[in-house]
Amino acid sequence: MKGLILAAGYGTRFLPVTKTVPKEMLPLIDTPSISFIIEEFLEAGITDIVIVTSRRKKALEDFFDREVELETLFSREQDTGKLKKIAPWDLSISFVRQVDMLGTGHALLQARKLIGDEPFICAYPDDLHFGTPCLSAQLAETYRQTGCSVLASLYNPPELERYGVLQMDADQVHVTDIVEKPPKGSEPSREASIGRYLYTPDFFDYLEEGWRKHQGPGEYYHVYALKKLMDARRVVSCRISGERLDIGSPQGYLRAILRFAAGRPELAEVLQEELRELENR
Repeated sequence: MKGLILAAGYGTRFLPVTKTVPKEMLPLIDTPSISFIIEEFLEAGITDIVIVTSRRKKALEDFFDREVELETLFSREQDTGKLKKIAPWDLSISFVRQVDMLGTGHALLQARKLIGDEPFICAYPDDLHFGTPCLSAQLAETYRQTGCSVLASLYNPPELERYGVLQMDADQVHVTDIVEKPPKGSEPSREASIGRYLYTPDFFDYLEEGWRKHQGPGEYYHVYALKKLMDARRVVSCRISGERLDIGSPQGYLRAILRFAAGRPELAEVLQEELRELENR
Protein backbone atom coordinates (compact mmCIF):
# COMPACT_ATOMS: atom_id res chain seq x y z
CA MET A 1 0.00 0.00 0.00
CA LYS A 2 1.28 3.46 -0.91
CA GLY A 3 0.89 6.81 0.81
CA LEU A 4 -0.11 10.07 -0.84
CA ILE A 5 0.30 13.54 0.66
CA LEU A 6 -1.49 16.51 -0.91
CA ALA A 7 0.78 19.52 -0.40
CA ALA A 8 0.17 21.83 -3.35
CA GLY A 9 -2.11 24.42 -1.71
CA TYR A 10 -1.30 28.06 -1.12
CA GLY A 11 -1.72 28.10 2.68
CA THR A 12 -3.24 31.59 2.55
CA ARG A 13 -4.47 31.48 6.15
CA PHE A 14 -0.83 31.64 7.26
CA LEU A 15 0.33 34.55 5.14
CA PRO A 16 2.79 36.22 5.08
CA VAL A 17 5.04 33.31 6.15
CA THR A 18 3.58 30.97 3.51
CA LYS A 19 4.59 33.42 0.80
CA THR A 20 7.96 31.63 0.85
CA VAL A 21 7.67 28.78 3.40
CA PRO A 22 5.41 25.83 2.51
CA LYS A 23 2.62 25.42 5.06
CA GLU A 24 3.67 21.77 5.40
CA MET A 25 7.04 22.95 6.74
CA LEU A 26 5.56 25.00 9.58
CA PRO A 27 6.86 23.27 12.70
CA LEU A 28 5.49 22.11 16.00
CA ILE A 29 8.49 23.50 17.91
CA ASP A 30 11.24 21.87 15.81
CA THR A 31 9.40 19.26 13.75
CA PRO A 32 7.80 20.22 10.40
CA SER A 33 4.16 19.17 10.25
CA ILE A 34 4.74 16.94 7.23
CA SER A 35 7.16 14.86 9.32
CA PHE A 36 4.29 13.62 11.47
CA ILE A 37 2.51 12.27 8.39
CA ILE A 38 5.69 10.52 7.24
CA GLU A 39 6.18 8.93 10.65
CA GLU A 40 2.54 7.81 10.67
CA PHE A 41 2.96 6.16 7.27
CA LEU A 42 6.13 4.42 8.40
CA GLU A 43 4.43 3.12 11.53
CA ALA A 44 1.72 1.65 9.30
CA GLY A 45 4.36 -0.07 7.15
CA ILE A 46 4.06 2.35 4.21
CA THR A 47 7.46 3.12 2.66
CA ASP A 48 6.46 4.20 -0.86
CA ILE A 49 5.13 7.77 -0.70
CA VAL A 50 3.99 10.26 -3.34
CA ILE A 51 3.79 13.98 -2.56
CA VAL A 52 1.81 16.36 -4.77
CA THR A 53 3.44 19.80 -4.65
CA SER A 54 3.47 22.99 -6.70
CA ARG A 55 6.04 25.43 -8.05
CA ARG A 56 6.35 27.25 -4.72
CA LYS A 57 7.12 24.11 -2.68
CA LYS A 58 10.73 23.30 -3.61
CA ALA A 59 11.68 23.50 0.08
CA LEU A 60 9.73 20.27 0.59
CA GLU A 61 11.91 18.43 -1.89
CA ASP A 62 15.04 19.85 -0.25
CA PHE A 63 13.81 18.73 3.17
CA PHE A 64 13.71 15.10 2.06
CA ASP A 65 17.15 15.27 0.47
CA ARG A 66 20.55 14.83 2.14
CA GLU A 67 22.18 17.89 3.69
CA VAL A 68 25.81 17.14 2.85
CA GLU A 69 27.34 20.25 4.45
CA LEU A 70 25.69 19.60 7.82
CA GLU A 71 26.53 15.89 7.62
CA THR A 72 30.18 16.79 7.10
CA LEU A 73 30.16 19.27 10.00
CA PHE A 74 28.41 16.95 12.46
CA SER A 75 30.59 14.00 11.43
CA ARG A 76 33.70 16.05 12.07
CA GLU A 77 32.31 17.01 15.48
CA GLN A 78 31.23 13.39 16.10
CA ASP A 79 27.78 14.69 17.03
CA THR A 80 25.68 11.57 16.45
CA GLY A 81 22.58 13.20 17.93
CA LYS A 82 22.47 15.93 15.30
CA LEU A 83 23.39 13.48 12.55
CA LYS A 84 20.36 11.41 13.50
CA LYS A 85 18.10 14.45 13.33
CA ILE A 86 19.05 15.25 9.72
CA ALA A 87 19.31 11.68 8.40
CA PRO A 88 16.91 11.02 5.49
CA TRP A 89 14.12 8.51 6.07
CA ASP A 90 14.60 5.00 4.70
CA LEU A 91 11.77 5.14 2.20
CA SER A 92 10.94 5.96 -1.40
CA ILE A 93 9.52 9.43 -2.00
CA SER A 94 8.31 10.69 -5.37
CA PHE A 95 7.20 14.24 -6.14
CA VAL A 96 4.71 15.34 -8.76
CA ARG A 97 3.69 18.95 -9.34
CA GLN A 98 0.18 20.27 -9.77
CA VAL A 99 0.92 22.93 -12.36
CA ASP A 100 -2.55 24.48 -12.30
CA MET A 101 -4.37 24.94 -9.00
CA LEU A 102 -7.62 23.25 -10.04
CA GLY A 103 -8.72 21.64 -6.80
CA THR A 104 -8.07 18.48 -4.82
CA GLY A 105 -9.65 16.17 -7.40
CA HIS A 106 -7.25 17.49 -10.02
CA ALA A 107 -4.33 17.20 -7.58
CA LEU A 108 -5.16 13.55 -6.92
CA LEU A 109 -5.20 12.80 -10.64
CA GLN A 110 -1.61 14.06 -10.96
CA ALA A 111 -0.50 11.12 -8.80
CA ARG A 112 -2.36 8.34 -10.60
CA LYS A 113 0.59 7.01 -12.61
CA LEU A 114 2.84 6.96 -9.55
CA ILE A 115 0.24 5.29 -7.32
CA GLY A 116 -0.62 2.60 -9.86
CA ASP A 117 -3.30 -0.02 -9.46
CA GLU A 118 -3.27 -0.49 -5.70
CA PRO A 119 -4.97 0.95 -2.61
CA PHE A 120 -3.41 4.03 -1.07
CA ILE A 121 -3.82 6.25 1.96
CA CYS A 122 -4.28 9.94 1.23
CA ALA A 123 -3.30 12.51 3.87
CA TYR A 124 -3.79 16.24 4.20
CA PRO A 125 -1.01 17.66 6.41
CA ASP A 126 -3.57 19.90 8.14
CA ASP A 127 -4.68 16.85 10.14
CA LEU A 128 -2.21 15.32 12.58
CA HIS A 129 -2.94 12.22 14.60
CA PHE A 130 -1.28 10.89 17.75
CA GLY A 131 -2.11 7.53 19.24
CA THR A 132 -1.63 3.78 19.03
CA PRO A 133 -2.32 2.29 16.60
CA CYS A 134 -1.63 5.19 14.25
CA LEU A 135 -4.46 6.47 12.09
CA SER A 136 -3.13 4.97 8.85
CA ALA A 137 -2.92 1.57 10.53
CA GLN A 138 -6.55 1.95 11.68
CA LEU A 139 -7.65 2.69 8.11
CA ALA A 140 -5.61 -0.19 6.71
CA GLU A 141 -7.17 -2.63 9.18
CA THR A 142 -10.67 -1.46 8.23
CA TYR A 143 -9.77 -1.99 4.57
CA ARG A 144 -8.53 -5.51 5.28
CA GLN A 145 -11.84 -6.29 6.97
CA THR A 146 -14.11 -4.77 4.30
CA GLY A 147 -12.20 -4.40 1.01
CA CYS A 148 -13.76 -0.93 0.66
CA SER A 149 -12.48 2.63 0.52
CA VAL A 150 -12.32 4.03 4.04
CA LEU A 151 -13.07 7.50 5.41
CA ALA A 152 -11.59 8.49 8.76
CA SER A 153 -14.31 9.99 10.91
CA LEU A 154 -14.42 11.93 14.14
CA TYR A 155 -17.50 11.45 16.28
CA ASN A 156 -19.45 14.55 17.28
CA PRO A 157 -16.67 17.17 17.20
CA PRO A 158 -17.37 20.76 18.29
CA GLU A 159 -18.83 22.85 15.48
CA LEU A 160 -19.90 19.80 13.52
CA GLU A 161 -21.37 22.09 10.87
CA ARG A 162 -17.84 23.05 9.79
CA TYR A 163 -17.14 19.52 8.51
CA GLY A 164 -18.20 17.19 5.75
CA VAL A 165 -20.71 15.04 7.65
CA LEU A 166 -21.30 11.40 6.74
CA GLN A 167 -24.70 9.89 6.06
CA MET A 168 -24.54 6.34 7.32
CA ASP A 169 -26.28 3.21 6.06
CA ALA A 170 -28.56 1.28 8.41
CA ASP A 171 -25.64 -1.05 9.17
CA GLN A 172 -23.70 1.96 10.56
CA VAL A 173 -20.66 0.79 8.57
CA HIS A 174 -21.21 1.83 4.95
CA VAL A 175 -21.36 5.51 4.01
CA THR A 176 -24.16 6.52 1.65
CA ASP A 177 -23.45 10.25 1.27
CA ILE A 178 -21.36 13.14 2.54
CA VAL A 179 -22.85 16.58 3.18
CA GLU A 180 -20.38 19.44 3.21
CA LYS A 181 -20.89 21.96 6.02
CA PRO A 182 -24.59 21.26 6.62
CA PRO A 183 -26.65 23.92 8.40
CA LYS A 184 -26.66 23.40 12.14
CA GLY A 185 -29.41 20.97 13.11
CA SER A 186 -29.61 19.35 9.67
CA GLU A 187 -26.55 17.10 9.96
CA PRO A 188 -27.24 13.55 8.66
CA SER A 189 -25.19 12.00 11.51
CA ARG A 190 -22.59 12.95 14.11
CA GLU A 191 -19.73 11.44 12.07
CA ALA A 192 -17.42 14.11 10.64
CA SER A 193 -15.00 13.29 7.84
CA ILE A 194 -11.41 14.40 8.50
CA GLY A 195 -8.32 14.63 6.32
CA ARG A 196 -7.32 10.99 6.02
CA TYR A 197 -8.67 8.55 3.44
CA LEU A 198 -7.92 5.09 2.12
CA TYR A 199 -8.92 4.74 -1.52
CA THR A 200 -9.24 1.57 -3.55
CA PRO A 201 -7.90 1.67 -7.15
CA ASP A 202 -11.38 2.09 -8.70
CA PHE A 203 -11.48 5.55 -7.10
CA PHE A 204 -9.23 6.86 -9.88
CA ASP A 205 -11.59 5.59 -12.60
CA TYR A 206 -14.45 7.62 -11.14
CA LEU A 207 -12.13 10.58 -10.60
CA GLU A 208 -11.19 10.54 -14.29
CA GLU A 209 -14.85 10.24 -15.24
CA GLY A 210 -15.76 13.27 -13.13
CA TRP A 211 -12.88 15.27 -14.57
CA ARG A 212 -14.10 14.63 -18.12
CA LYS A 213 -17.54 15.93 -17.11
CA HIS A 214 -16.15 18.93 -15.24
CA GLN A 215 -17.12 22.20 -16.90
CA GLY A 216 -15.80 25.70 -16.48
CA PRO A 217 -12.68 27.14 -14.85
CA GLY A 218 -13.64 26.27 -11.27
CA GLU A 219 -11.85 23.82 -9.02
CA TYR A 220 -12.55 20.09 -9.29
CA TYR A 221 -12.96 18.10 -6.09
CA HIS A 222 -12.88 14.40 -5.26
CA VAL A 223 -16.49 14.28 -4.04
CA TYR A 224 -17.85 13.10 -7.42
CA ALA A 225 -15.71 9.95 -7.30
CA LEU A 226 -16.43 9.40 -3.64
CA LYS A 227 -20.19 9.53 -4.16
CA LYS A 228 -19.94 7.09 -7.08
CA LEU A 229 -18.18 4.64 -4.76
CA MET A 230 -20.83 5.25 -2.11
CA ASP A 231 -23.58 4.44 -4.62
CA ALA A 232 -21.82 1.12 -5.22
CA ARG A 233 -21.60 0.43 -1.45
CA ARG A 234 -17.82 0.63 -1.68
CA VAL A 235 -17.18 3.18 1.10
CA VAL A 236 -17.07 2.60 4.86
CA SER A 237 -16.12 4.80 7.78
CA CYS A 238 -13.52 4.26 10.47
CA ARG A 239 -14.20 6.17 13.68
CA ILE A 240 -10.73 7.13 14.84
CA SER A 241 -9.18 6.57 18.23
CA GLY A 242 -6.35 8.71 19.55
CA GLU A 243 -5.84 12.47 19.49
CA ARG A 244 -6.38 14.53 16.37
CA LEU A 245 -4.90 18.01 15.99
CA ASP A 246 -6.25 20.33 13.30
CA ILE A 247 -3.48 22.74 12.30
CA GLY A 248 -5.25 24.20 9.28
CA SER A 249 -5.86 27.56 10.97
CA PRO A 250 -3.66 29.81 13.15
CA GLN A 251 -5.87 29.03 16.15
CA GLY A 252 -5.60 25.27 15.68
CA TYR A 253 -1.88 25.56 14.97
CA LEU A 254 -1.31 27.39 18.25
CA ARG A 255 -3.30 24.76 20.18
CA ALA A 256 -1.24 22.02 18.53
CA ILE A 257 2.05 23.70 19.50
CA LEU A 258 0.91 23.93 23.11
CA ARG A 259 -0.25 20.30 23.17
CA PHE A 260 2.98 19.14 21.57
CA ALA A 261 5.12 21.19 23.96
CA ALA A 262 3.23 19.75 26.94
CA GLY A 263 4.32 16.27 25.87
CA ARG A 264 7.99 17.18 25.70
CA PRO A 265 9.55 16.93 29.20
CA GLU A 266 12.22 19.53 28.42
CA LEU A 267 9.52 22.01 27.33
CA ALA A 268 6.60 21.21 29.63
CA GLU A 269 8.07 23.10 32.58
CA VAL A 270 8.66 26.21 30.47
CA LEU A 271 5.11 25.96 29.16
CA GLN A 272 3.68 25.77 32.68
CA GLU A 273 5.75 28.75 33.80
CA GLU A 274 4.49 30.84 30.89
CA LEU A 275 0.89 29.83 31.50
CA ARG A 276 1.17 30.84 35.18
CA GLU A 277 2.70 34.14 34.11
CA LEU A 278 -0.19 34.81 31.75
CA GLU A 279 -2.75 33.99 34.47
CA ASN A 280 -1.10 36.46 36.85
CA ARG A 281 -1.13 39.37 34.45
